[in-house]
Amino acid sequence: MRMVFFLHELTFHARSDCIGINAFTKRHIMNIDKLIQEKRCILLSSKTKNEALYELLDMADSEGCIKDMENLRKEIFYREQIMSTGIGQGIAIPHIRFKGVKEPYIYVGVQPQGIEDYESLDNQPVKIILMIIVGEDQHKEYLRVLSLVVSRLKSEALVQELVNAGNPETIVTLFTRDDDA
Repeated sequence: MRMVFFLHELTFHARSDCIGINAFTKRHIMNIDKLIQEKRCILLSSKTKNEALYELLDMADSEGCIKDMENLRKEIFYREQIMSTGIGQGIAIPHIRFKGVKEPYIYVGVQPQGIEDYESLDNQPVKIILMIIVGEDQHKEYLRVLSLVVSRLKSEALVQELVNAGNPETIVTLFTRDDDA
């Protein structure tokens, strides 16, 4: 139930920018491949929330696009202390606006066995983590990326396919395909 509220909240914010989720998704479907890239996807080996977040942060660090990784780590974990980003249905979306970031980044981690200690709103294990990092002044982009991701993850079939994906290439293919074609 809470995930539904969260989805409606994102829909409201996106529409307040005069861009509905469906219009945004159709107009920007070609751009999702810039956000979801194979080099930013991983099958997680971690069994705990903290380990999984570190695994995603290590991937971001190795890419070299974010300069102040120490503070990014602090901010991500601080955000999790305030409230878990496990939104339910096996999904967590840690997200942050961060100084020095010039474009949105999404790091995707899939753990088919689930992460039990994630403290998700529905108390279920988290199997998919999408870490979203945007610039601190990119409020509209922040909301649009969140809306785009959440609109894709409304499909239970897609979520299950992502959980069963065997490699980063499959994660990208599933997440970026146009289901309306």
